[in-house]
Parts: sequence; C-alpha cells; structure tokens
Amino acid sequence: MQLLYQTHSPYARKALVFAHEAGLAERIEVVHHETSPTLRNEAVYAQNPLGKVPVLIRIGEPAIFDSDIICAYLDTLHHGRPLIPAQGEARWHALRLQAVAQGLADAGIKVRWETVRRPEALRYPALREGYTEKLIESYDWLEQQLDADAPLHVGHIAVATALSWLEFRELPDFREGRPRLVAWFDAFEQRPSMRATPLSGDTHD
Repeated sequence: MQLLYQTHSPYARKALVFAHEAGLAERIEVVHHETSPTLRNEAVYAQNPLGKVPVLIRIGEPAIFDSDIICAYLDTLHHGRPLIPAQGEARWHALRLQAVAQGLADAGIKVRWETVRRPEALRYPALREGYTEKLIESYDWLEQQLDADAPLHVGHIAVATALSWLEFRELPDFREGRPRLVAWFDAFEQRPSMRATPLSGDTHD
C-alpha cells in the first residue's frame, strides 16, 4: 500500500500513527505531497477528487480517503485488539473523540487562514475569534471527557495528533488550566508511533 502524505498535516499523521499502532506501518510506503486549496496537486487529485491527503492507495482496489476511513480500513487488516471499538458506548465515545479532534484541526486551520495565510487585507478577525472559541471550548471538553486511562483507541490517536499539530503551529494554547489533558498528551507524545512521525515543514499556498 502507498500513503499519500504531508509532513505537516494532522489528518495524514493521524492515519500514519494509527498504522504504527496497528503494526501495519511496514506495509505502507509513505509518499509526501504538498497540497493546499490554492495549490493544485495533480497526483493527489487523480486519487481523491477533493485534492487532499491522506489518501491510501491499494493494489487493484480503489483509493481510500479521508483519515477516518483510512483508519477504519486499516483496523480490518491486523489481528490485534481493534483500535476502533466494535460496539457499545466504548465505540461511540471513541468516535466522538475522533470527531472533536477533527473539529480541532479544522478550526485550527481556519484560525491560521485568518491569521497568517490569507492576505492581511482580506482577514476577518471576527471569524478568527469564532474559530478560536471552538478550540477553547473543545479543550475544556477534553479536560473533562477524555478517557485517559482507557485502552488505546482511535479517539486517542486523533486527539493526540490534533493537539500536537495545534502546538506545532503555535495556535491557541491548550495547556493552561487543563492538567489532566496535558499529562495525558505529554505521555502520549512519547509513544513510538508519535516519535516516528514528527511534524515538519511549512504550508505552500
């Protein structure tokens, strides 16, 4: 398999960290691709009509995207404990955490557009503040709702990779006043899967 990847994408990193945690990383060739709404990448568009990474290319089968679907697919390929719980409240909690993590990354990207990526004359401060509020509310929710002592699942991977990216991009801080979340995150960052997939690089628009 081949993973179309970007070294500074929280979504792509989530899929690759999942592959490491599932014991599948050695079966995947990682190929870096720069993408942005203003920078068309023909190789990525050929596999994903949204023009975004990550994309998992399979031999003889259609490509799979986005990160949520890639993780779900990878969870069917290993023989260990499923990282996406199959049923009950454990499943819905893991998927809910994954959804919050996805929203964190989405909101963080929008804050960056209104802070550094959009030409200054076109920035909309009220929109930036609105998305910043989503980040702060989500940090507070995670401080209360994160199941820090539960067995590893996809929600943990999604939250850790989103928070790591937010810190990498120097977006609004999640550390102040959230000791449970910070202790869990700092420990998670030391996992081999995270150390093997460091964030790097700048966005090209």
